[in-house]
Amino acid sequence: MPQEVSVQFRWLLPPEQRNIPMPRYASAQAAGMDVAAACAEDVVLQPGGIELVPSSFAAALPEGFELQVRPRSGLAVKHGITVVNAPGTVDADYRGEIKIALINLGREPFTIRRGDRIAQLVLAPVCRACLHVVELLPDSERGSGGFGHTGR
Repeated sequence: MPQEVSVQFRWLLPPEQRNIPMPRYASAQAAGMDVAAACAEDVVLQPGGIELVPSSFAAALPEGFELQVRPRSGLAVKHGITVVNAPGTVDADYRGEIKIALINLGREPFTIRRGDRIAQLVLAPVCRACLHVVELLPDSERGSGGFGHTGR
Protein backbone atom coordinates (compact mmCIF):
# COMPACT_ATOMS: atom_id res chain seq x y z
CA MET A 1 0.00 0.00 0.00
CA PRO A 2 1.44 3.41 -0.95
CA GLN A 3 2.15 5.96 1.75
CA GLU A 4 -0.70 8.44 2.20
CA VAL A 5 0.16 12.11 2.70
CA SER A 6 -2.41 14.70 3.77
CA VAL A 7 -2.90 17.54 1.27
CA GLN A 8 -5.26 20.43 1.96
CA PHE A 9 -7.56 21.15 -1.00
CA ARG A 10 -9.66 24.27 -1.59
CA TRP A 11 -12.23 24.87 -4.30
CA LEU A 12 -12.06 28.36 -5.81
CA LEU A 13 -15.62 27.97 -7.12
CA PRO A 14 -18.90 28.60 -5.34
CA PRO A 15 -20.76 25.35 -4.52
CA GLU A 16 -23.24 25.72 -7.38
CA GLN A 17 -20.39 25.75 -9.94
CA ARG A 18 -18.54 22.67 -8.63
CA ASN A 19 -19.76 20.41 -11.40
CA ILE A 20 -16.29 19.02 -12.10
CA PRO A 21 -14.60 16.26 -10.14
CA MET A 22 -11.88 16.85 -7.59
CA PRO A 23 -8.53 15.42 -8.64
CA ARG A 24 -8.70 11.68 -8.10
CA TYR A 25 -6.88 8.45 -8.74
CA ALA A 26 -8.46 6.35 -11.51
CA SER A 27 -7.33 3.07 -9.98
CA ALA A 28 -6.01 1.71 -6.69
CA GLN A 29 -2.39 1.75 -7.89
CA ALA A 30 -2.41 4.85 -10.09
CA ALA A 31 0.53 7.16 -9.38
CA GLY A 32 -1.21 10.29 -10.64
CA MET A 33 -4.53 11.95 -9.91
CA ASP A 34 -6.51 13.01 -12.96
CA VAL A 35 -7.27 16.73 -12.99
CA ALA A 36 -10.25 18.16 -14.87
CA ALA A 37 -10.50 21.33 -16.92
CA ALA A 38 -12.53 24.06 -15.20
CA CYS A 39 -12.84 26.34 -18.22
CA ALA A 40 -16.06 28.34 -18.36
CA GLU A 41 -16.24 27.85 -22.15
CA ASP A 42 -14.70 25.37 -24.56
CA VAL A 43 -11.04 26.05 -25.32
CA VAL A 44 -9.86 25.23 -28.83
CA LEU A 45 -6.17 24.44 -28.77
CA GLN A 46 -4.80 25.05 -32.26
CA PRO A 47 -1.79 23.07 -33.58
CA GLY A 48 1.27 24.66 -31.98
CA GLY A 49 -0.97 26.60 -29.59
CA ILE A 50 -0.44 26.92 -25.85
CA GLU A 51 -3.23 27.53 -23.33
CA LEU A 52 -3.25 27.90 -19.56
CA VAL A 53 -6.31 25.90 -18.48
CA PRO A 54 -7.87 26.61 -15.07
CA SER A 55 -8.56 23.89 -12.50
CA SER A 56 -10.48 26.13 -10.07
CA PHE A 57 -8.70 24.75 -7.03
CA ALA A 58 -5.69 25.48 -4.85
CA ALA A 59 -3.78 23.20 -2.51
CA ALA A 60 -1.47 23.37 0.48
CA LEU A 61 1.20 20.69 0.29
CA PRO A 62 3.21 19.59 3.28
CA GLU A 63 6.76 20.90 3.47
CA GLY A 64 9.14 18.62 1.59
CA PHE A 65 6.68 17.75 -1.21
CA GLU A 66 5.75 19.01 -4.66
CA LEU A 67 2.93 18.28 -7.07
CA GLN A 68 4.23 17.33 -10.49
CA VAL A 69 1.89 18.22 -13.37
CA ARG A 70 2.24 15.54 -16.01
CA PRO A 71 0.59 14.80 -19.36
CA ARG A 72 -2.11 12.17 -19.75
CA SER A 73 -0.74 9.47 -22.04
CA GLY A 74 -3.97 9.04 -24.02
CA LEU A 75 -4.15 12.75 -24.91
CA ALA A 76 -0.49 12.79 -25.83
CA VAL A 77 -0.54 9.70 -28.06
CA LYS A 78 -3.94 10.18 -29.69
CA HIS A 79 -3.97 13.97 -30.10
CA GLY A 80 -0.49 15.37 -29.39
CA ILE A 81 -1.74 17.24 -26.30
CA THR A 82 0.87 17.51 -23.58
CA VAL A 83 2.00 19.71 -20.70
CA VAL A 84 4.28 22.35 -22.20
CA ASN A 85 6.65 22.44 -19.20
CA ALA A 86 6.35 18.73 -18.36
CA PRO A 87 6.61 17.97 -15.64
CA GLY A 88 5.35 21.21 -14.20
CA THR A 89 6.01 21.81 -10.52
CA VAL A 90 3.66 23.13 -7.86
CA ASP A 91 5.80 24.11 -4.87
CA ALA A 92 4.72 23.43 -1.29
CA ASP A 93 4.47 27.15 -0.50
CA TYR A 94 2.27 28.06 -3.52
CA ARG A 95 -1.35 28.83 -2.61
CA GLY A 96 -2.80 30.13 -5.88
CA GLU A 97 -4.94 28.36 -8.45
CA ILE A 98 -3.25 25.37 -10.04
CA LYS A 99 -3.43 25.91 -13.79
CA ILE A 100 -2.38 23.44 -16.47
CA ALA A 101 -0.18 24.71 -19.33
CA LEU A 102 -1.11 22.62 -22.37
CA ILE A 103 0.38 22.59 -25.87
CA ASN A 104 -1.01 20.99 -29.01
CA LEU A 105 1.80 19.18 -30.81
CA GLY A 106 -0.73 17.47 -33.08
CA ARG A 107 -1.88 18.39 -36.58
CA GLU A 108 -5.53 19.16 -35.77
CA PRO A 109 -7.25 21.65 -33.46
CA PHE A 110 -8.26 20.03 -30.15
CA THR A 111 -11.23 21.13 -28.07
CA ILE A 112 -11.01 21.11 -24.27
CA ARG A 113 -14.39 21.04 -22.54
CA ARG A 114 -15.27 21.69 -18.93
CA GLY A 115 -14.72 18.48 -16.95
CA ASP A 116 -12.32 16.88 -19.46
CA ARG A 117 -9.39 15.11 -17.82
CA ILE A 118 -6.44 17.15 -19.07
CA ALA A 119 -3.43 16.19 -16.93
CA GLN A 120 -2.38 14.21 -13.91
CA LEU A 121 -0.88 15.33 -10.62
CA VAL A 122 1.78 13.27 -8.87
CA LEU A 123 2.69 14.08 -5.26
CA ALA A 124 6.44 13.64 -4.89
CA PRO A 125 9.02 14.15 -2.15
CA VAL A 126 11.60 16.88 -2.70
CA CYS A 127 15.32 16.65 -1.92
CA ARG A 128 17.32 19.87 -1.80
CA ALA A 129 20.87 20.02 -3.06
CA CYS A 130 23.65 21.36 -0.87
CA LEU A 131 26.27 22.50 -3.39
CA HIS A 132 29.97 22.25 -2.56
CA VAL A 133 32.44 24.12 -4.77
CA VAL A 134 35.46 21.97 -5.69
CA GLU A 135 38.38 22.35 -8.07
CA LEU A 136 38.06 18.85 -9.58
CA LEU A 137 35.23 16.34 -9.79
CA PRO A 138 35.91 12.66 -9.13
CA ASP A 139 36.45 10.49 -12.23
CA SER A 140 33.67 8.22 -13.49
CA GLU A 141 33.40 5.58 -16.20
CA ARG A 142 31.28 7.90 -18.34
CA GLY A 143 33.31 11.03 -17.80
CA SER A 144 32.08 14.03 -19.77
CA GLY A 145 30.47 12.05 -22.61
CA GLY A 146 26.93 13.11 -23.35
CA PHE A 147 24.13 13.27 -25.92
CA GLY A 148 24.58 10.03 -27.79
CA HIS A 149 28.20 9.37 -27.03
CA THR A 150 27.54 5.64 -26.46
CA GLY A 151 26.28 5.17 -30.02
CA ARG A 152 22.80 4.03 -28.95
